[in-house]
Amino acid sequence: MHSITTQDNTPLYVKDWGTGRPVILLHGWPLSADSWDDQAMAIADAGMRAIAYDRRGFGRSSQPFSGYDYDTLADDLAAVMEGCGVTSGAALVGFSMGGGEVARYMSRHAGKGVTKAVLVSSVLPYMLKTTDNPEGVDQKVFDEMTKGMKEDRAKFFAGFFKDFFGVSITSHPTSAVCTMPLPPWRDM
Repeated sequence: MHSITTQDNTPLYVKDWGTGRPVILLHGWPLSADSWDDQAMAIADAGMRAIAYDRRGFGRSSQPFSGYDYDTLADDLAAVMEGCGVTSGAALVGFSMGGGEVARYMSRHAGKGVTKAVLVSSVLPYMLKTTDNPEGVDQKVFDEMTKGMKEDRAKFFAGFFKDFFGVSITSHPTSAVCTMPLPPWRDM
């Protein structure tokens, strides 16, 4: 496993495929670098370098208690770039929450090493509905999600992914959701 260690000693799992111009792929919540595999393979096959990593707390990266604010996440991206030797010509591609990280990196690190930035279905400008963001999501939605995760995390994510991939809301979803049995220790 390839990993980069951040300023606060958090190991982040990194996939680094191909050579050439670096394209850094930032996943959405609650996904992992694996969500980019098809695109990363195509990028590498096209003669570029695809770098994707599991954000702290996700996938195979460490799960520290703190550091989930966008400043720290932008610093984590800077650590990945430095650890992979990316100093110029990078394209950043952020999906959903990853778009927020791209935007914060660009402002916090003055776009160091980046020539292009792509936001795909980004959470920007801000997810929460407020007077200055009237198109945002009501606080009660976040409260219900938090409650669901605290009560039964596995059940929450099983339902979340069905909605996320369109399985339960359209007649022709984008893909089937993989349903895996719970590990035997789940009910212990």
